[in-house]
Amino acid sequence: MFKSMDKPVIYYRLFLVETNQMIQGSLIIVIIISTFMGAVTTLQTAYQLTSGLFPDSVIGSVVSATTLLELSPSVLSFILAGRIGSRIASEIGTMRVTEQIDALEVMGVNAQAYLVLPKILGALIAFPVLVTVSAFLSHLGGMIAGDITGEVTATEYTQGVQTYFVPFQVTVMYVKAVTFGLIISSVSAYQGFFTRGGALEVGASSTKAVVFSCLTLVVADYLIAQILL
Repeated sequence: MFKSMDKPVIYYRLFLVETNQMIQGSLIIVIIISTFMGAVTTLQTAYQLTSGLFPDSVIGSVVSATTLLELSPSVLSFILAGRIGSRIASEIGTMRVTEQIDALEVMGVNAQAYLVLPKILGALIAFPVLVTVSAFLSHLGGMIAGDITGEVTATEYTQGVQTYFVPFQVTVMYVKAVTFGLIISSVSAYQGFFTRGGALEVGASSTKAVVFSCLTLVVADYLIAQILL
């Protein structure tokens, strides 16, 4: 991939374009899903804590820990695998079956570096940004849902988040975000780059990219939890 690379400024521009596409193209779905993830987690946690043995502020702490450790980095990445991963695979796969990649290679362009590297680097930036937005909105959605339903007041919810907050959980969240971004972009780019055939095979490559990405994410999620927690 790093042989016969063009001027860095070319890759920098492509990197900015890819990062912008990933963030803008996924922002709406991240906002909607994250807000409701936090709301649902709050209501389910409140339902489980009906014994009265724990203060209502515990709901905020549970939602916060669940959001930072699993919901925002992991669950969201499965969704982004379908949104971003399929786009990468289909985009590169279409260029392969229409011989655009062959044309680049004939002209002496390093096709792997030109097409794949900006997408991988873009994912390394886009995923942490999207996960940050997701974590914030999940907390906010949980607080609003708890306050509206009367399960926990906004003050108690915020108190629980602040009292039991563990900074290391944020570190784990970003480690997962970067790792999952690398996995999804790499697997999807690989599936697209080695597509053979026609339009039907492009669709198959997109499907494989999502499936293999999700399977790899499950394993990576377990390994990160085993190592860091």
